[in-house]
Amino acid sequence: MSDAGPGSSGEGIWQPKGNPWIIAAAVSLAAFMEVLDTSIANVALPHIAGNLGASNDESTWVLTSYLVSNAIVLPISGWLVGWLGRKRFFLTCIVSFTVSSLLCGIAPNLGLLLFFRVLQGAFGGGLQPMAQAILGDTFPPEKRGLAFALYGVTAICAPAIGPTLGGWITDNYSWRWIFYINVPVGALALALVYQLVEDPPYLARLKKRLSGFDFIGFSLLTLGVGALQIALDKGQEDDWFGSNFITTLVAIAAAALVAMVIWEWFQKEPIVDVRLFKNFNVATTNLMFLMLGAALFSSTVLMPQLLQTLMGYPAQKAGMVLSAGAIVVLVVLPMVGKLTTRFQARHIIAFGWIGLAVSMYISSKQVDLLMSFRSATLLRVWQYIPVAFLFVPLTLAGYVGLPAEKANAAAGLMNFMRNMGQSIGTSAVTTLIARRSQYHQSVLAEYTASSPFHASLTALAMRLTRAGLSVYAAQQQAMGRLYAMVQAQAAILSYVEVYWLLSVASAIMFAASFFLKRNELGKGGNVSVH
Repeated sequence: MSDAGPGSSGEGIWQPKGNPWIIAAAVSLAAFMEVLDTSIANVALPHIAGNLGASNDESTWVLTSYLVSNAIVLPISGWLVGWLGRKRFFLTCIVSFTVSSLLCGIAPNLGLLLFFRVLQGAFGGGLQPMAQAILGDTFPPEKRGLAFALYGVTAICAPAIGPTLGGWITDNYSWRWIFYINVPVGALALALVYQLVEDPPYLARLKKRLSGFDFIGFSLLTLGVGALQIALDKGQEDDWFGSNFITTLVAIAAAALVAMVIWEWFQKEPIVDVRLFKNFNVATTNLMFLMLGAALFSSTVLMPQLLQTLMGYPAQKAGMVLSAGAIVVLVVLPMVGKLTTRFQARHIIAFGWIGLAVSMYISSKQVDLLMSFRSATLLRVWQYIPVAFLFVPLTLAGYVGLPAEKANAAAGLMNFMRNMGQSIGTSAVTTLIARRSQYHQSVLAEYTASSPFHASLTALAMRLTRAGLSVYAAQQQAMGRLYAMVQAQAAILSYVEVYWLLSVASAIMFAASFFLKRNELGKGGNVSVH
């Protein structure tokens, strides 16, 4: 079969009146603002807790509330487009996200802040998939890769820039400014989108066919995704299945999500179009987006956590390591966009996965307690470069064979799977680090009965005694220092194992890449699918 992909129809490929690159910049600006808010508040949580009289555990709901409402809206964005029209929905999201950001900044207590964060996450959930779908319709197929490269800057670079920017704003001004900065950006994006973005003709036909609201499907989605997101966020803190609360949440999430898939499969107008997964490319690319989100965000958590907890880096310096990788991606992404016009998407995807597997394997060999700032930065750059070779071609491959009216629903699913991958990856690596550190500590503790350990302990105690400590204090401090060294060595071994696991998972995705349908740029820019 052949299909022009999103934005095409039997009447020919529709083109907007405005300059497509200005449109791309406008919609990407709105999406960047939203993605930035998924990570910018992380480093400000202690400041928020102290200022609003809340505990550190309570302040983490500032992140969880945003992620839950954001994840619920992402998969239903296609339905909302059919109900409101895409431009109207996009403008509604920009206005509401900007207003709720302002309200977050002026929130007088934690309760209101959490309420406004729920609103911010819900309205922000429509910005990513709509930006992606608008780009798909705005550009002809032969230029779509370059357009998605621009969008990739928002999805890949914003999570890396967020902690550094959030730390700088919090240290130099106030945590409230991490929300206030959305106001001028949102106002600019609103003005540009209002003037430039148009709805293609097929969306008008889609809107005329739509009727009713699937309350049962929406309720099951809200219950399932909300329970899953809270379980992922609080699981390690509450000891996972050792907690009745987490066990109950997982059971509710599993039952609700399975019931939602079954219910939506047989609905004429599903709020989440799960039948899209009958398309092999859609199913496979969504699985890969899940893995990409897990690898991208978990590695974003791993490096600064290692640098801060084991090597004593301040938050801003650890953030600079992440930002270096994001800067390199800014250069690489346009190159990848060009490559999509010359090579099959599945081959670029395969290159990206094998590159990510190799970079994670190298990381498992290079991370240690003597690693320099330069070495950590280079490792992060090598981890980030392959991601640029994945995001753009995965987005293109996900549209292969889809009719134009399914583009908005497909974009929502892709972004939903990537966001869930981020949550799953973060929970998985934090749990593995904690559990494997305990295991390695128990193994290393066996060596404390050895003669070399006692010789080291005695030598260190003697040096401390010569420094002026009493014999008893020197012995206690020597024991404490050596125990801290054992803990640090156990922790670094757990980081090595997590990087190794990410390498194996990426290698599996590399093999799966070759099963994707082959796409070629044919005459007139149409995509032929074989």
